[in-house]
Amino acid sequence: MSSKQLRLGAFMRPISIHTAAWRYPGAYADANFNYGHIKRFIQKLEHGKFDAFFMADHLAVLNMPIDALKRSATVASFDPLTLLPALAEATEHIGLIATASTTYNEPYHVARKFASLDHISNGRAGWNLVTSANPTEALNFSREEHLEHGERYKRAREFYDVVTGLWDSWADDAFIRDVENGIYFDPAKMHVLNHKGPEFQVRGPLNVGRPIQGWPVIVQAGASEAGRQIAAETAEAVFSGGGSLEDGRRFYADVKGRMDKIGRNRDHMKILPGAFVVVGETVEEAKAKRAHLDSLVHYDSAIASLSIALGTDASKFDPDGPLPEIPESNASKSGRERAIALAQRDGLTVRQLAQRLGGFAGLAFVGTPKTIADQMEEWLMTEASDGFNIMFPFLPAGLDDFVDKVIPELQRRGLFRREYEGRTLRENLGLPRPENQFFAKSRVESAAE
Repeated sequence: MSSKQLRLGAFMRPISIHTAAWRYPGAYADANFNYGHIKRFIQKLEHGKFDAFFMADHLAVLNMPIDALKRSATVASFDPLTLLPALAEATEHIGLIATASTTYNEPYHVARKFASLDHISNGRAGWNLVTSANPTEALNFSREEHLEHGERYKRAREFYDVVTGLWDSWADDAFIRDVENGIYFDPAKMHVLNHKGPEFQVRGPLNVGRPIQGWPVIVQAGASEAGRQIAAETAEAVFSGGGSLEDGRRFYADVKGRMDKIGRNRDHMKILPGAFVVVGETVEEAKAKRAHLDSLVHYDSAIASLSIALGTDASKFDPDGPLPEIPESNASKSGRERAIALAQRDGLTVRQLAQRLGGFAGLAFVGTPKTIADQMEEWLMTEASDGFNIMFPFLPAGLDDFVDKVIPELQRRGLFRREYEGRTLRENLGLPRPENQFFAKSRVESAAE
């Protein structure tokens, strides 16, 4: 077995990142909002020994023109923190990662929900910390405008401190439940946070016991300068945007290098770029599947996807001209930069760029199980990634192809597990359980006694 092991998450909300996935022959058109289908998907992923089921989230529907929106299968989808506890009951090993925005939540809410999920799942929860890239979400939360990018990240950093502080409200052995003397918990093992900062004032303690994992695994997905820095300081897994192999190496070196500078162990973070995977018996067959899928993207959807990526209305641009100068916006900076770089690199017109983004324009492995495994192995061995967040082109066939054909090839090479190593998501990812920042010393002393 290789000394390096791939970590694999499955990006499952939306069920497929591709706009036309629901139209592909044999696909479940209602897969994004059908619990029975989703339950079957996660059980298949667990059969394939995936590390985690990853759910993105969005808090607004009206983020594009109605002619594009009416073609989207993602307008209706389950709330992640309602769905994941149900999926915890249907599985035993796979991690359960959900997005929760630091811009449109309060820390106490997030700490309580994820601590509860960690207990319900016996230690399989993960929190994807995001600041929200979609400006229209503000209108659903009594705000006229989205917070400015820098302000969102300042809020997110303090939000993290409050949430992790609340998770450490109780020592692991605080709940003594002494029936004879009628004492349920030891007050000396309860910490009242009393956080008072620029953004939040939170008394605490949390009304959920310390999570089984200590803290649910912290995931981060921003690739801007601010996103990279908060990832280096806080994240244990990074869902990065996929580009070329060289892009991956640069990103990996940058974020892990930032960890070195602040004294964090670089092995305590797994970098997992999103990878769109299309499997065929031959490379030509896989390319034909991808081409047919891309052909199902309507131009209305494509230009709306481009507008979202750029943070500006692209429908006003000349479809057959080059991409004009794009001003800064308050949307995702990394998404804007990737779209502009793609247009410049490949000399794409606005129409061509829109069609590419309307399907999927990021890192894609399109080929046979062997060629896909070759590419994944190269990314792992050359420090471009620690694994991938797999995005399936259509379901169920795209998922079944990967689990039934690519996973065995990775296992044959000794690059991926045949059985889960541990009980919790942390154990399976090879991440340490964090010490309680308020009670670590007392635990050491009591153990010495």
